[in-house]
Amino acid sequence: MTIEEDCARAVDGLTIPVLLHRNATEFGTLPALTTVDGPEAVTLTWAQLHAEVAAVTCGLDKLGLRPGDRMLIMMSARTEHWIVDLAAVHLGAVPCTAYQTLSPDQLRYLGRHSKAPVIVLEGAEELARWRPILDDLPDLRTVLVLDEDTVPDGDSRFHRLSDVVAAGRAAYETSRQAFTDLWHAVSSGQPVTLLYTSGTTGDPKGVLLSHSNVIYQAAALEAMVPTPAHAPSVSYLPLAHIAERVLGIYVPVFRAGHVHICADASRLVAALCRVRPASFFGVPRVWEKMVAALQAITALLPDDQRVAFERAHALTLDAYRSRARGLPVDEGLAAEVAELDQSVLQPVRAMLGLDELIWPGSGAAPIPVDTLYYLAGVGIEVLEVWGMTETTGTATINTPRRFRPGTVGLPHVGMRVKLADDGEILVGGPLVCLGYLQPDGTVTDQVDVDGLLATGDVGSLDADGFLTITDRKKELIITSSGKNISPARIEGMLRTHPLVGHAAAIGDRRPYVTALIALDEEAAPAWARARGISTDDLAALAGHPAVLAELHKVVTAANERLARAEQVKKYRVLGQPWTPESGELTPTLKLRRRVIAERCADLIDDLYRTEVTANSV
Repeated sequence: MTIEEDCARAVDGLTIPVLLHRNATEFGTLPALTTVDGPEAVTLTWAQLHAEVAAVTCGLDKLGLRPGDRMLIMMSARTEHWIVDLAAVHLGAVPCTAYQTLSPDQLRYLGRHSKAPVIVLEGAEELARWRPILDDLPDLRTVLVLDEDTVPDGDSRFHRLSDVVAAGRAAYETSRQAFTDLWHAVSSGQPVTLLYTSGTTGDPKGVLLSHSNVIYQAAALEAMVPTPAHAPSVSYLPLAHIAERVLGIYVPVFRAGHVHICADASRLVAALCRVRPASFFGVPRVWEKMVAALQAITALLPDDQRVAFERAHALTLDAYRSRARGLPVDEGLAAEVAELDQSVLQPVRAMLGLDELIWPGSGAAPIPVDTLYYLAGVGIEVLEVWGMTETTGTATINTPRRFRPGTVGLPHVGMRVKLADDGEILVGGPLVCLGYLQPDGTVTDQVDVDGLLATGDVGSLDADGFLTITDRKKELIITSSGKNISPARIEGMLRTHPLVGHAAAIGDRRPYVTALIALDEEAAPAWARARGISTDDLAALAGHPAVLAELHKVVTAANERLARAEQVKKYRVLGQPWTPESGELTPTLKLRRRVIAERCADLIDDLYRTEVTANSV
């Protein structure tokens, strides 16, 4: 039997409620959710989690939430978020988490498009975002608020979540069979969640994923990169992100794992050191910050320790490069690498809580190969994956046994990948979503007659079937001379330096490529302090001679690796960071190119005026 057949058989007919019931029955005393941000860890076992979900399910049922209804959630990472989400699923309703950084206008779009009759909010901050637009949502009936002290008086739409839970708990204790009947009615082909895309090039799309989609993904990941049963993990990305939704909810439910919730991403390393997870997924920017931290740590080592680290790093990287090419590693080198790993590299990984990793993953955007190589030299072999919300996350995958740095791997279990004539990547298989939710409540299937989804990404396949992503189809730069250029490739090279938070390559219908560089809010001041520069102000640093000189080296080094048409001829260093809150980035830290182009129009025009002095190379 093939791996594909094994996965299909393993998930046949399963739903998330079935798996949660199994966990409560078979693994009831094992930990399910732990909150690690507070002074003391608070844990729910699988039996306790199931009981809480049952109470909220019955409460939502009494409130009138019905199968197929959408329910919007805006909460931080906390156990109540998981509970409310899973409760909606047990009713056959469709939960949808909204990013907490969305503006009222963006929330209005989600509310109208989803036609959600119920919205669940955490407290004052979330209320402040939603209240201005609630009257613009004709389908809204009920707003549940977790922080009962913030519930507005005199508005019948608002309810305390605690009251709903109390009523539901009483109903559950009265008739547990009624709860069982509710989740038994849920089928594997029904939607399990609604996720809205980032909207980098237009309005967000509402993607519907089924129970079968997410459970198959969990089974396929386990088949390709096995991890121990009940393994610990750290959840730190928003649950509106497909990666966190799969890895923070569905995989742990499938494997009865132990999720440690880290609500404050600035405390991620502390959480990792506490948990020492078997798997960890980071978007490229997270791994780039890890590299910056490691470089800072090793730079402060005494000379003898630093020399030992550099030797261990070089030899480990040599072995990694051989394995990446499918070549055997010399026995003598392998033995030396193993010894140095234990004595030199393992303690360095332990400083970041990554010493027990089996599967370090990266996705959501291209990760620079230099970042992969640096981490591999420390013994952290990050496996890049590719996919999208519409493919339940991962559609292609590098694995510990078959990987190729710079590619996003081979097709995932059961998935088909082919290229259209223009290089657009087409995918098909059990991970492709149900379709897009339409404003009238219908769902439009997005696959063609061959069952393939046009992804909007452009790529290439090598002779062994490894996929390389070139760029987004709509984001390719076509210069005035007709050269097709990938901005992501250029931007990835610039981002490898800790000074650079984000970079945007410009040049569509222009004579040459330019770039806007936004300094990193955390790393740039730290870099400056280490060199005796007293200011932490980004605006001041953006004009500081030492910073400009260093960035000139960064751009020059990138240009040496780029074809002439791709090289950055001029650039401008910005004095303000780019963030989701300020609008230049999506909640998943992708560039909103249209916003950047509009806000920086004058700066961009200046870069193409020869008489204006600008940073140039």
